Amino acid sequence: MADPSSYRPRPGDIPDSPGVYRFRDEHRRVIYVGKAKSLRQRLANYFQDLANLHPRTRTMVTTAASVEWTVVSTEVEALQLEYSWIKEYDPRFNVKYRDDKSYPYLAVTMSEQFPRVQVMRGHKKKGVRYFGPYAHAWAIRDTVDLLLRVFPVRTCSAGVFKNAARTGRPCLLGYIGKCSAPCVGRITPEDHQELAEEFCDFMAGRTGTYLRRLEKQMMEAAEEMEYERAARLRDDIEALKKAMEKNAVVLADATDADLIAVAEDELEAAVQIFHVRGGRVRGQRGWVTDKVEEVTTGALVEHALQQLYGEESGDAVPKEVLVPALPEPVEPVQEWLTGRRGANVSLRIPQRGDKKALMETVQRNAQQALALHKTKRASDLTTRSRALEEIAEALDLDSAPLRIECYDISHLQGEDVVASMVVFEDGLQRKSEYRRFQIKGFAGQDDVRSMHEVITRRFKRYLAEKERTGEWADGSLADGSLAEGSGTGGSGTDGSPADGDGALTDSPGSDSLASDSLKDDDGRPKKFAYPPQLVVVDGGQPQVAAARRALDELGIDDIAVCGLAKRLEEVWVPGEDDPVVLPRTSEGLYLLQRVRDEAHRFAITYQRTKRTKRFRAGPLDDVPGLGETRKQALIKHFGSVKKLRSATIEQIQEVPGIGRKTAETIAVALAQAAPAAPAVNTATGEIIEDEEPDTTGGSSGEPVTAGVPDERRGQET
Repeated sequence: MADPSSYRPRPGDIPDSPGVYRFRDEHRRVIYVGKAKSLRQRLANYFQDLANLHPRTRTMVTTAASVEWTVVSTEVEALQLEYSWIKEYDPRFNVKYRDDKSYPYLAVTMSEQFPRVQVMRGHKKKGVRYFGPYAHAWAIRDTVDLLLRVFPVRTCSAGVFKNAARTGRPCLLGYIGKCSAPCVGRITPEDHQELAEEFCDFMAGRTGTYLRRLEKQMMEAAEEMEYERAARLRDDIEALKKAMEKNAVVLADATDADLIAVAEDELEAAVQIFHVRGGRVRGQRGWVTDKVEEVTTGALVEHALQQLYGEESGDAVPKEVLVPALPEPVEPVQEWLTGRRGANVSLRIPQRGDKKALMETVQRNAQQALALHKTKRASDLTTRSRALEEIAEALDLDSAPLRIECYDISHLQGEDVVASMVVFEDGLQRKSEYRRFQIKGFAGQDDVRSMHEVITRRFKRYLAEKERTGEWADGSLADGSLAEGSGTGGSGTDGSPADGDGALTDSPGSDSLASDSLKDDDGRPKKFAYPPQLVVVDGGQPQVAAARRALDELGIDDIAVCGLAKRLEEVWVPGEDDPVVLPRTSEGLYLLQRVRDEAHRFAITYQRTKRTKRFRAGPLDDVPGLGETRKQALIKHFGSVKKLRSATIEQIQEVPGIGRKTAETIAVALAQAAPAAPAVNTATGEIIEDEEPDTTGGSSGEPVTAGVPDERRGQET
């Protein structure tokens, strides 16, 4: 616990101007980000007598080891910078609203030639129009099912669409009139785009004009005695009205507004948001957060506004935002919202009428959400605390291991040997700090040597970070090395933010392979700079001994090590001939099992991904500077690698993005590469000689090729 006076800056050194400040802990990790109209006045509040500080503020300033600040011109710039840093550093003492689930949206992919209506979750993409969010995906599907009768827009996936186009037969929806079947040319791209625009207009609330037009067409058909067409139009109108009834009118003046309500107690706060478009509730979402700082209702509202609109622009920010309390001061926030929208935004507290009544409804939802969350969490928090205490007692640790790292090795008969590192903090997954490794120190299968290599590489990075930040002054490592690989997907990559099942993307929250050497730590939880209290390995006595030996060789003696063997779920500790046996009902054992199973899942996912890439590798993969986009363009243009191999340099240059030099490189690489073995139709035994398989990973078929081992004969570990 640090004394705030040890790092308190002199008052004369702090500027009396707007800015954003950061508190860092002893590991240089940012633990709190704040903004101020006057940095000097705000920071002075943190360095008063500890007895006068709020308990959470006191915990923050005693955990911190330094403070720094950045001066900006206006309070609006301070608001923007604060939001950016909170997203970047993920500070533990800031209020951070997190969705309790990934809310589904109704999405229309307007950027495609034939727009598709579907359910989407996660980050919003360019060229896609979103409606919602909805509480449940089935609510979206019910609405879409009603609207497809009137707006038969494509809803099928790319694979189904291509298969229908290839066979010349539409899917079932095309036969029953709920799809205009663009896959077989029943509608032109222009007409289908217009149909998708009408669908979006209806979902956006412009319903009256369209309904009146249908009613007029129905009356005209009846007058002309076209009773079947009139009946279809009547049913279409009923379907649209039924879809509209799912979103009741709550504001009679067709208002576009977001209503935000907050329910809070001393420890936690729940936020509920109703999205009203055209006077109807079009979406709803909610968050719950710990109040890890002393914060007012107005400040909670400000954080919620940052979370809601920090990455939005245009019409995604409504004309009116109704809140239970205004941030202080309100002018910078209102100016920031206006800048995000590009037009004036009204931020206010509803005082009377329908809007106040609706705000009361939103407030009741927030209170119910907080009560439900506290009911669930009471038992969960108690269980996690008991589990950590049991682990500390069983392993004779000085304190509960608040950060646990677990390592596992995975391979298939000695091929594609990889390792994983997963992180649990306070008994919960910290997926942004997952890492994965390729074993490169030797070839073949040796789990003990692999474990020793991975532990050595991970903690060399930790020591190197300590030396770089000045925490460890005696710094030379045993062999002077610290870099364990710096490519994205290349040999020896040491990890990345991760949270998923193997999708190779370079973004936080996914199984990415972001290069650590390309990221300046600077307080962000992206590197190996933060040590665990406990290292768990998937294995028994040999693996535990290897991990302990690796730490001893690096001079690290303040990190505990244990292993969990699968056979009898025994806990092994270094230097002991007998395992520690935890009761089967032990919460500590259950937590160790969860950590071990997560490490195994993450490792085997990475191993399968590498194996799949190796099996799908083709001659185009060896062409330097040829990325995935241009490979796909080449295959799409020529149809197959065989036809590409027989093409001239001039013909290759016809592909967009391929210049003369690249075309020559491709021609040389394909001439040197041996043709792939012929594909075999597994149903008939026929050898498919006219085309080579698509080696870019984009083929929808999966022919069995000669020379590819049958994976089912091996065993993954």
